[in-house]
Amino acid sequence: MKNHSCGCGTDGDCCHSSFDTSSLKQRSKMLTSSPGDKDWVKRAPTRAMMRAVGYTDEDFKKPLVTISAPYTDITPCNAHIQDLGKVIHDELTLSGAKPYIFGTPVVTDGETMGMEGMKYSLVSRELIADCIETMTEAYMSDGVVSLSGCDKTIPASLIPLARRNNIGITLYGGSIRAGHLAGKDLTVVSIFEAVGAHSAGKISDEQLHQVECKSCPGNGSCGGMYTANTMASAIEAMGMSLPGSSSNPAVDHHNRITPEKYQDCIDTVKALMNLMKEKIHTRDIMTRKAFENAITVVMALGGSTNAVLHLLSLAHEAEVKLTLDDFTTIGARVPLIGDFKPFGKYVMEDLYKIGGTPMVMKILLDAGLLHGDCLTVTGKTVAENLKHVTARPKNQDVIYPLEKPISPPGHHIVVMRGNLCPDGAAMKLSGKELKEHHGPARVFEREEDTMDAI
Repeated sequence: MKNHSCGCGTDGDCCHSSFDTSSLKQRSKMLTSSPGDKDWVKRAPTRAMMRAVGYTDEDFKKPLVTISAPYTDITPCNAHIQDLGKVIHDELTLSGAKPYIFGTPVVTDGETMGMEGMKYSLVSRELIADCIETMTEAYMSDGVVSLSGCDKTIPASLIPLARRNNIGITLYGGSIRAGHLAGKDLTVVSIFEAVGAHSAGKISDEQLHQVECKSCPGNGSCGGMYTANTMASAIEAMGMSLPGSSSNPAVDHHNRITPEKYQDCIDTVKALMNLMKEKIHTRDIMTRKAFENAITVVMALGGSTNAVLHLLSLAHEAEVKLTLDDFTTIGARVPLIGDFKPFGKYVMEDLYKIGGTPMVMKILLDAGLLHGDCLTVTGKTVAENLKHVTARPKNQDVIYPLEKPISPPGHHIVVMRGNLCPDGAAMKLSGKELKEHHGPARVFEREEDTMDAI
């Protein structure tokens, strides 16, 4: 499964630790110094402590690379992230870098919704981002690989890179495969719907139990176009993760890392080494046009309204001017073409089978809806990355043609303003018609009370 041939013209020599990468060691000289530098003696105590965990004389000549791995075994979204981190750690070592890995907190919305734990969800984004920034800046790493899985870990993986303008790359752990019951595909939303059906007396205790046991068959983030897959697709469109990595599934039917996701790890390391070599920083990629590309893909795929929240935050960190109204402006020219759950029929695995996120981006690029000149983590532009991507397959209804979309432009995420939200609020229409709403507002003080009422 391993593939260390990177097309660098050196017959793969750059993929082995014998390759001289000392020129890539820039920031981490502040931590360890380098032989012959004026601070070499001064930094001896630091090196002494690092030798205790296995560092050698040769390691102090190598670039230091951060691997943030938000792993936990309490949620399928991130239960495999540690395994991906180990693959990346080994590949960085083979590539002549010296990696160090650490974990972060993880709060999964699907598990904590409807109880006090959910109050830690959004704030965990900032906590995770601060953890990554702390571990990157404290040790002055030369590059960053930031892994992600569940909802808040995805924007959190990129916020510190944008804030500090590091050289880095993100990698999404991938989507869960669909569950199956009675000939139908299931996702985590299926069990929420089953709870409602059970409360209404429409299904039995046993039927509810069957849905509970079949909805989530293995590791990976929630399968529909919920926050995780939305943000993974947006970040790929932005250019901060590799082409195809947002739609490659996490695990196979035996809950083992897929060959595609394994290869994503290998290719992510190659891309990072090139970014360090070419001195391409995060803000070189995260431009205004890149954010417009991200929003365009979100609108086309039928993504989550949480994309509004997270992309505005990322733009703030990257010092890119982006407002709520930009979502309206861009949405007004992008039709809805992805038929994904929760409003549609399909899951991310179905998109993967027909060409993945790159195929969708190719459709949008050819129609003039994407900026093809944006730089990406491959070192190439969006247009260059998509040059050989195959066209939209026929005889499928996962992705509709632009000429006959699910709904015309302006019918997915819309911005509302009114007496309840004078500064604006986002609403997901998913193709439905709704211009305005008049009526009473029922106010709840706690999320738990709202759930009980529903």
